[in-house]
Amino acid sequence: MGQKVNPISMRLQVTKNWRSRWFVANKRDFAQWLNEDGKIRTLIEKKFAARPTINLIEIERRGGQVEVTIHTAKAGVVIGRGGAGVNEIRDEIAKIVKMPVRINIEEVKRPDLAAKLVAENIAHQLERRINFRRAIKMAAQNTMNAGAKGIRIEVAGRLNGAEMSRREKLINGSVPLHTIRADIDYHGARAQTKAGVIGVKVWIYKGEAV
Repeated sequence: MGQKVNPISMRLQVTKNWRSRWFVANKRDFAQWLNEDGKIRTLIEKKFAARPTINLIEIERRGGQVEVTIHTAKAGVVIGRGGAGVNEIRDEIAKIVKMPVRINIEEVKRPDLAAKLVAENIAHQLERRINFRRAIKMAAQNTMNAGAKGIRIEVAGRLNGAEMSRREKLINGSVPLHTIRADIDYHGARAQTKAGVIGVKVWIYKGEAV
């Protein structure tokens, strides 16, 4: 019987931090704020769903305002011409939270080391009917060239439109999933193909936390 734990949740406060950071004493406010966080993430993800751009969305509430930090591989796309993109996002989030909103944009220097961007890139290629072996092999090679210590990629579903679904995986380097101090980035994406949904999971090992 398999026992699987999300690699990020099991490393909270060791090598990872919570992606929403706030505290509230009232249970009613807790439910409301949690729901608002979900709406904020969905809003930003949908806005840039055409191509893998957003790596991480961090939400922090303090001092009567909401601070949203967007980690992206293409800062210019998110910011827009003359900051129009950021202003539009800020206005839409303000309608959700009914509080002052501050937007921070941080650029991801090496997108090939971001599991979310790698997984979504593979999913986009599968949706364009590119051979899954070629897609995962190229992604793994680019990640290793970017300086990763190891990468593990799993794809499952009707691969290449096959009649029966199956699971394939590729492992390059070392990926110690049971070592808590290991800095591992993980993400799961979905490719919506004509044959059905293909799941993509990516683990990237960046070395041990200091």
